Amino acid sequence: MLRQDGTVCSEATTPGVQQQQLWSLGKRQSSGCVYSSTHGFNPEEIREKLQAFPGGSIDLLKQESGVAVLTINNPSRMNAFSGSMMVDLEERVSQLESWTDCKGLIVQGAAGTFCSGSDLNAVRAISNPQDGMKMCMFMQNALTRLLRLPLISVALVEGRALGGGAELTTACDFRLLASGSVIQFVHKHMGLVPGWGGAARLVRVVGSQNALKLLGGAVKVDPGLGLQIGLADGVLEVPQAEEGADTLLQQAENWLSQYTKGPAPVIQAVKKVVLSGRELPLSEALRTEKDVFGTVWGGPANLQALASKSKHK
Repeated sequence: MLRQDGTVCSEATTPGVQQQQLWSLGKRQSSGCVYSSTHGFNPEEIREKLQAFPGGSIDLLKQESGVAVLTINNPSRMNAFSGSMMVDLEERVSQLESWTDCKGLIVQGAAGTFCSGSDLNAVRAISNPQDGMKMCMFMQNALTRLLRLPLISVALVEGRALGGGAELTTACDFRLLASGSVIQFVHKHMGLVPGWGGAARLVRVVGSQNALKLLGGAVKVDPGLGLQIGLADGVLEVPQAEEGADTLLQQAENWLSQYTKGPAPVIQAVKKVVLSGRELPLSEALRTEKDVFGTVWGGPANLQALASKSKHK
């Protein structure tokens, strides 16, 4: 069978080969990192500095369904990021980048709240401008790679997502807010602006006017306002204690499943073409779309669909 890009694809193409082609394309399409040594960025140096401030963890559960759960786990500090948790996050993103069966990701906080930003103990210790800039570059790299993963991601916001936690929600494709939850970019109250890429991503999610209001006013975004301005993609009711009620995580998995049903290569291809359309100039995005199309054209899912739907209805 002739592919759109002119190469030949036999009907014997295996899912593994198809998936590897798509994965290789994805690695070329989004190497992920914004900063490198050419920007004076030394990741090993900043990792060593961050590891000096331990506490909490970033936990990753990869499920057979192809949907992973990433948990920000530091309840004693409202899931604030310690230095070691920033390094954990980068490592978990690396694990997801190498997971060829991935389709979806849910990012949640432990113990009923999402994330309150940075642990102030670590922040005070690296408050000089030089170290602050290095931490900024490190987290921008990690969260950009998170957003560029070839899977469909959703932030499950329960409780409060403040400061860096609010920024983290914008590094996911979607945001689900539990009833009673709040997203708030509190940076102005700290004499700051977002530094983890949250402002740039926020503008793309809600537009420049709304972003200016949220940042300039440190506005508390509840589920109603979130839906109104497009920061929230859905609202989940916090389950009562009665038996049989779905947990928030189960509700989020059910919500996400409408976008992750189907073979992993197809879901990954969908994410890649949307990502290229969002980030690249039109001509380059079109070429990327052609390349991604070539990885699924004549593939198992395509051939199965053609065989089962021989006539248009």
